[in-house]
Amino acid sequence: MAITAGTNLNSVPSSQKQTLSTNYLDLSSASNAGWGQQYVPDLMEKEAEIFGPRTISGFLAQVGAEEAMTADQVVWSEQSRLHLSYKGTVITAGSTNGTFTVVSDIDGNISGDGFTVANHGVRNNDIVLIASAGIVTPCLVVDSDTAVIQVEPFDKADLTGHATGTGASTLLVVGSEFAKGVSYFDGNGAAADSRTPANEPTFKSFTNKPIIMKDYYEVSGSDASRIGWVEISTEGGQGGYLWYLKAASDTRARFTDYVEMAMLESVRGSNSTVVDTTLGADADSGVGTQGLFDAITDRGNVTSGVTGVNAATDLAEFDAILAEFDKQGAIEENMLFVNRATSLAIDDMLASMNSYGAGGTSYGVFDNSEDMALNLGFSGFRRGSYDFYKSDFRYLNDLATRGGINAAAGSAAIRGVIVPAGTSSVYDQTVGQSIRRPFLHVRFRASATDDRRMKTWVTGSVGAATSALDAMQMHYLTERCLITQGANNFMLMK
Repeated sequence: MAITAGTNLNSVPSSQKQTLSTNYLDLSSASNAGWGQQYVPDLMEKEAEIFGPRTISGFLAQVGAEEAMTADQVVWSEQSRLHLSYKGTVITAGSTNGTFTVVSDIDGNISGDGFTVANHGVRNNDIVLIASAGIVTPCLVVDSDTAVIQVEPFDKADLTGHATGTGASTLLVVGSEFAKGVSYFDGNGAAADSRTPANEPTFKSFTNKPIIMKDYYEVSGSDASRIGWVEISTEGGQGGYLWYLKAASDTRARFTDYVEMAMLESVRGSNSTVVDTTLGADADSGVGTQGLFDAITDRGNVTSGVTGVNAATDLAEFDAILAEFDKQGAIEENMLFVNRATSLAIDDMLASMNSYGAGGTSYGVFDNSEDMALNLGFSGFRRGSYDFYKSDFRYLNDLATRGGINAAAGSAAIRGVIVPAGTSSVYDQTVGQSIRRPFLHVRFRASATDDRRMKTWVTGSVGAATSALDAMQMHYLTERCLITQGANNFMLMK
């Protein structure tokens, strides 16, 4: 049975409440004079904090330290590799039964800092391993006076089977062997009283210079005493109805963030741009300072892996990162500071490996109770012989900081950084001895008369008068640089 409603059934609408503009006071309207009337609006005095914690500083405090300096630059040296290994070209049957021509050291260095391919560290009577694709041959060195090292294989006639392309083979010194009752031999194989030449470590020094950063805020004496109708709160914990307090606090908080952002993003000048002229740089020190990202790009490692393609691919790419760390300092504990997308990709990668991976769940809180909570985030994990501690890096996520730059930069975006924990041992030329320091530490200018770590002073006639100016001027200054030691143990994720 069908029931059909008539066209005009219940055509009179019910009574209803309506929100009309005439019910409310429009403070910006000229027709009702805004505040110029007798009705009081329902005023919400508290300023809404819609962006949460707005500051991004704190990264360097977690992973580094601070130390005073008195000079215009910091100079330090870092160790070279202990063992002797080279890339080179094999001739399967040269002047002896095989030669190895040194092309570079194992890291690809051709020359610099006292190293040349002709003054390699291989000497006569060294036992070496020569490796090419699919073959490794132990050999004895019989002539090492030039970049062309003559060898004799221990267990075969010559080096047949080795690749002969330029730089296609690798040589590693593993020991030495001498006959009974003999002395040493020089590079040409002649008898000598000492094993010449003696190997000296390669000396490599690095430098960085501080930059001076400033900021400033000013409020007139009249405005410093004006009471507003908005109750403000600042990052420093201040509150009240004086609007200038908010502006001054924002200036200081912004400057504090700038101090850290500059240590991450800055680069050294090229001594050939307009910036050098603008800042009055001299030929020795130049302009700018080397920040963390530039130091890793220059002296460290950069990866484009772990992008969230899928868990298996991300795991293989993460293992490639571990393999690269194995080639370097192999620091056991590392910290991951990553943006949101990379953090989620790592979470997905790890979730696929645990006992609940088949079901896509990981119970990790409330005593691991399935009924209480589901935890899909990971803050720490171990892979191989390495421990990693993961943290979201707000600087890389916030749209008003690197997050906005990354959104525009595309493939040039920085997604995260892997920082080794612990300390490194380096020779500090300023102090004149080897010192253990965190891999990252900030040097700031300071002396017995002036400390420029974070300098703040107030001038003007507001409060304690220091001049006739009817205003309060707040000044902020710092002079500092970041020292990135052992950058080969860092990884930049792009």
